[in-house]
Amino acid sequence: MTMRVSFRRWLRKEGSAYAFLSSYAVLFIVFIAIPVVVAFLLSFTYFDTIQAPRPIGLRNYINLLTQDDVFMKYVLPNTIEFAVLVGPGGYMLAFLLAWMLAQLPRIPRTLLALILYSPSMTSAVTMAVVWKTLFSSDQSGYLNSLLLDLGIIQDPVQWLQSPQHLMPIMIVVTLWSSMGVGFLAMLAGILEVNPELYEAAAVDGLSNRWQQIFYITIPSMKPQMLFGAVMAIVGTFQAGSIGVALSGANPTPQYAGQLLVNHIEDYGFLRYEMGYAAAISVVLLLMVLFFSRLANRLFGEEDR
Repeated sequence: MTMRVSFRRWLRKEGSAYAFLSSYAVLFIVFIAIPVVVAFLLSFTYFDTIQAPRPIGLRNYINLLTQDDVFMKYVLPNTIEFAVLVGPGGYMLAFLLAWMLAQLPRIPRTLLALILYSPSMTSAVTMAVVWKTLFSSDQSGYLNSLLLDLGIIQDPVQWLQSPQHLMPIMIVVTLWSSMGVGFLAMLAGILEVNPELYEAAAVDGLSNRWQQIFYITIPSMKPQMLFGAVMAIVGTFQAGSIGVALSGANPTPQYAGQLLVNHIEDYGFLRYEMGYAAAISVVLLLMVLFFSRLANRLFGEEDR
């Protein structure tokens, strides 16, 4: 009886909080925890989506690192190049634009923030329609038409089918659409910094804007910086559909824009080698976790 009464008291006191958390817990378990566990288990099997999975041990990982020439020569270098340029580049660009907008009055700041945020709300296919018009391979494309009129080129350039141009275009398009929720979180964090801190710093002789950013703004908004970093990392490694959407092919021309996500789609949904695709997805997950932990070390709160 005493335990029943205690349980009822606990339920009245804490039940509503756990009820609100339960919806998130169910979604997390169903759509994140279970798929991750299943992918990890499938990575040790041969599974063609028709027959039952057949255990093969570490063969998928061994083949990935020793026999998959496309992965080692194209996919992994492309992913690292793309992540290094788009991840930190987009992150610093988001912070710089957020800081610049924070200096503006409320109404123009809101309008400009909406304009910068809007590309992140569109899908890769929608973005590709806009950018394919700009980089169209014939003389009707905006860029080709401009360069032909200026006499810079004599014949239209195959921008989206050229291995030399596809990756730079992917980077530009991704940076253009990288002002997402991380950018909004940084803007909110900058606006929440106590103005008295800047006044006190000015009294102490800290008047340079760059010094204010490094010694006041960034330390005062570490949670927002961490959130923005994690979102940039996840978004960068999840990117991949933009290359396929721009070039219209998977694999991309001569694997010039082939990233880890494209490699997973190639083996999982085109070749139906789900076990091998699961092994690639586990490698992708480990890379995201590593860089997320690195961001947490840089911007996370230190233990007291």
